Amino acid sequence: MPKTNDAALDAFIAAKAEIDTMLGRLVAHSADHFGSSPEEVNWGHVGTLDHYRGRLREITAMAFCEGEHAD
Repeated sequence: MPKTNDAALDAFIAAKAEIDTMLGRLVAHSADHFGSSPEEVNWGHVGTLDHYRGRLREITAMAFCEGEHAD
């Protein structure tokens, strides 16, 4: 009988579910302009979004083997 790795599969599914939840929250927050109205946007908001963008670029580069993560 083949050996299964149910514990790894369960952990993978749990991690994926958490990622899906985080992505959904980010999409909703983005749709709300990250909680900022046009009248209150300042360079601090720009810096925060630049920080978010940089981290997301790193994640997508890792996920898709791009940039410094390319094979």
